[in-house]
Amino acid sequence: MSTDAGPRVTAMTAGHAAQVLAIYRLGIDEGQATFETTVPAWEHFEAAKLPAHRHVAVDQAVDADGGQNGDTGGGRVLGWVAAVAVSDRCAYAGVVEHSVYVHPAARGRGVGSALLAALIASTEAAGIWTIQSGVFPENTASLALHARAGFRVIGTRERIGRHHGLWRDVVLIERRSPVIS
Repeated sequence: MSTDAGPRVTAMTAGHAAQVLAIYRLGIDEGQATFETTVPAWEHFEAAKLPAHRHVAVDQAVDADGGQNGDTGGGRVLGWVAAVAVSDRCAYAGVVEHSVYVHPAARGRGVGSALLAALIASTEAAGIWTIQSGVFPENTASLALHARAGFRVIGTRERIGRHHGLWRDVVLIERRSPVIS
């Protein structure tokens, strides 16, 4: 028996690699999260993401005997969020693009909200004024999650890319920080 204490958000490390990439694979397999069709090697994944803006949500369920569930790294990874710079041009120094993935078994438990809150906190602390992303319009759960976190729809790129042989639209979303001027 366990008591759910909710997710704990912490910095993503190499110790989370296998679970992070497994969650990414699940998102790819569902077909509504990304144009990607394969999971990169951890070294490539990690190198592409900004170190200060990579977070994981870890299950804090505690066993009846007081031990932590999951791996020895402090729990099972429920989801992750990470950001990349959109450009190396100085005019865009405060703009990042992000991805957020939640394990299917952990959805509806506040994991996505906790991850976006951590991303917003880390980016604002770093002076980043815009977080943006593109979401397939069919991914209504992700669009609702982002709306609750203060993101707005700025438009739709129609037939922007092919995914498994079909043209897909992408809804562009952004969150402008109210504290970075």
